[in-house]
Amino acid sequence: MAKDWKDRLGMVYSTNSDFEYEFDEAADMETLSPEEQHLKVFIDNKKRKGKTVTLITGFVGSEDDLKVLAKILKTKCGVGGSAKNNEIIIQGKFKDRVIEILKSMKYNL
Repeated sequence: MAKDWKDRLGMVYSTNSDFEYEFDEAADMETLSPEEQHLKVFIDNKKRKGKTVTLITGFVGSEDDLKVLAKILKTKCGVGGSAKNNEIIIQGKFKDRVIEILKSMKYNL
């Protein structure tokens, strides 16, 4: 039952000897099929020290599925990137290429 202390941030000390802290279990979000996804692809360079990236937003699903999609896109574009907070960042200007790849995978854009 040992959990990371960060999971209990905001917890106030209890003097009750029978107190048992209950952790909120994050439910995995069910990933929508590609046909049900409505992704947006655009070029962005804000807050990136002048570097240009291709940003894919609107993904609905689990973090693992997002990372799998990001890996496919990064591999097919031959560049790096990241995936978090339901968005994928691909380094460089690859908007047209990403749209082409997503359409071939049956994603709605």
